[in-house]
Amino acid sequence: MSWTPPTAQERQAILRRTRTVAMVGASPNPARASNFVATYLLGSTDFDVYFVNPNATEILGRPVYPSLDALPVPPDLVDVFRRLEDLPEVLDATIAVGASTFWTQFGLRDDAVAQRGVEAGLTVVMDQCLKVEHARFHGGLHLAGFDTGVISSRRAGSR
Repeated sequence: MSWTPPTAQERQAILRRTRTVAMVGASPNPARASNFVATYLLGSTDFDVYFVNPNATEILGRPVYPSLDALPVPPDLVDVFRRLEDLPEVLDATIAVGASTFWTQFGLRDDAVAQRGVEAGLTVVMDQCLKVEHARFHGGLHLAGFDTGVISSRRAGSR
């Protein structure tokens, strides 16, 4: 049996039931995608967000934990910002802490790792941005991935 990515409706259901998110590989560098996603999650969602990075102590004014098992609570969803070759190790840690969802960002997809996660009882989403998916289902997504705040009845390209 091979892994099948969740449908849009299934991803929406995942977001509805998620309360705590652990961002593995979160970066204090504002130029990094994980920092942009973290800023969005903290400002635009009700998620309790925890940062995991053994090389940082604070991100966006919040403490950073060295590993998933150091978090004060087990996360519902683990959002991964690591290299593709790191996914098996992060999956093992996700299983060990009892998370229910293993989610990887754009460009991170390994069907064998995904299948192993499913076999361990996890819901697995790969090659999707948590920020983009949240904004998509909450009406705040511009093509560039951010909320423009502009409401218009004009069709794109018309004047």
